[in-house]
Amino acid sequence: MKYYIIAGEASGDLHASNMMKSLKKQDREAEFRFWGGDLMEEVGGTLVKHYKELSFMGFIEILMNLPTILGNVKFCKKDIASYQPDVLIFIDYSGFNLRIAKWAKEQGFKTNYYISPQVWASRAKRVVDIKRDIDNMYVILPFEKEFYKKHDFDVNFVGHPLIDAISNRKVMDEVCFRKENKLNKKPIIALLPGSRKQEITKMLSVMLSLVDEYKEYQFVIAGAPSQEFEFYNTFIYTNNVSFVANKTYDLLSIAKVAIVASGTATLETALFKIPQIVCYKSSSISYQIAKKIITLKYISLVNLIMDREVVKELIQNDFNKINLKIELNKILEVDFRNEILKNYAVLEEKLGGSGASEKVAYLLYNANK
Repeated sequence: MKYYIIAGEASGDLHASNMMKSLKKQDREAEFRFWGGDLMEEVGGTLVKHYKELSFMGFIEILMNLPTILGNVKFCKKDIASYQPDVLIFIDYSGFNLRIAKWAKEQGFKTNYYISPQVWASRAKRVVDIKRDIDNMYVILPFEKEFYKKHDFDVNFVGHPLIDAISNRKVMDEVCFRKENKLNKKPIIALLPGSRKQEITKMLSVMLSLVDEYKEYQFVIAGAPSQEFEFYNTFIYTNNVSFVANKTYDLLSIAKVAIVASGTATLETALFKIPQIVCYKSSSISYQIAKKIITLKYISLVNLIMDREVVKELIQNDFNKINLKIELNKILEVDFRNEILKNYAVLEEKLGGSGASEKVAYLLYNANK
């Protein structure tokens, strides 16, 4: 079959690539055309647009780039119509994908969604559109199946693909990793400031404000594949800071603690059993708008899945040097760390175990053949 896949972010590229590998086992005639990244391209097929061209964050930023976004929507519809896929697969990236899904359903294409839009976080009325436009939904968070059930939409819970992505990765020896990246023997405080320029700009300076007060540790920035070192370097002002590009998993595997921007990285950090502080900061206008439409008690996936505070969240004005230092001191304490690790073990059980990529590939193939 011919598959057209749309992933608009780095995490989508990762999960889509693993799904594609599993689909090739199910369907030996599989052909792929996709929006995504390097990992999907390695599996094979035709890359239409790289996610680096698609990444916009926040209400103001989206408005400023609206002509580009609308142009991409128009181009995508034309490209799908030209390719005539047997199966359309949307990976997260809801703002764009739900637009395409509406059109695609009207055109008679088979529509599948892997990694649900976060309609449980805000604007739950979008479920009406999802039920209308999506033939099959595959969710990765345990509470999502029950959420959709309340809205009379039967979806498939396949488990979280991060479990497989982490367990199947190529493990690099710690000594080699430190040597290759010019890291010393000090314990590591990992900094994960996000992948978009807007969020990195808002958060990295605050993260780095503590460097001179923790000289017995080394701070290491996890560089996102969508950004160059030169951009990060504008925030680095002292020698006790290192930079690692595109090796977040290797970094997390040896870190002592982490300071993490809200998003998928909070769950990745938990699965690596690293105590963390979760941070979020955006423009004042974007934050005020978000407060009005987001109804969640927490912003981190860790706390949302556990339905209680397991990791500390520092949001907007609370994300400052004073609060960050207080929370960092806590997670460096042995007893506090151990309590977090106990909760992480429960979290992993809730995520449903390994095999998400295989499960979704099997269901996708059999639902659409």
